[in-house]
Amino acid sequence: MTVTDRLVTLTKVDGIGRIRLQRPENRNALSARMIDELASVIGDVENDADLRVVIIEGEGRSFCAGMDLKGVRDDPTAMGGMLEGLARISVRIRDLSIPTIARAQGAAIGGGCGLLAICDFALTHPEAKIGYPEVDLGICPAVVAPWLIQRIGAGKARSLLLAGGTMTGEAALAYGLVDECVPLERLDEAVERRARRILAGGPNAIRVTKEWLNELEGDKIRQDVLKGGQLSASVIRGEEAQSRIRALWKD
Repeated sequence: MTVTDRLVTLTKVDGIGRIRLQRPENRNALSARMIDELASVIGDVENDADLRVVIIEGEGRSFCAGMDLKGVRDDPTAMGGMLEGLARISVRIRDLSIPTIARAQGAAIGGGCGLLAICDFALTHPEAKIGYPEVDLGICPAVVAPWLIQRIGAGKARSLLLAGGTMTGEAALAYGLVDECVPLERLDEAVERRARRILAGGPNAIRVTKEWLNELEGDKIRQDVLKGGQLSASVIRGEEAQSRIRALWKD
């Protein structure tokens, strides 16, 4: 498989890694193959001592539109397995010993918004579409819930996850879901500035600080995320989720 054939790629320049989701024709929705490739790329980051920071981004107009709902419709059992795989990957991203930055240049929905929430920093623009519409589709956002609670607090997370729907990038900034919201034409500059600021710090000091923050966060949140993967998988296989998802397509 060539680089251009891959759905997830990793590039490295001057200590900055870029994980890119490359399925723009499907708004970078997470398929089974994409989950597998993302797991492989995370392994490359884990084993690369030269990397100092990693940026997660999407090709095209969207960051990540969440799980591939056509896959849910066509094979709910496999989709359940994908949700459990996404839970495991999210823990591995969180446990990286280098800082992570989400560059949400477009829609970050459901699981895509979950990827945003687990990063140490998240940047977007005012018109971006961000949020957790899972309950609208009869799906349980159990995988993302622990990370969202950790990021914005239990009360705000409860209101977002139970109400469903999406919000603008500007609203996401007010919620504390993203750290910076700039005009789209300035987003790359802001991401680069954030990455360079991290590079200016002491590599060992940042690594030890990141590892200590992860340790302080504790194992329970990670156990909850893995349990959430199982819970989401059981709900998505149910008739309520299946009937709502089937209604999205008439073919």
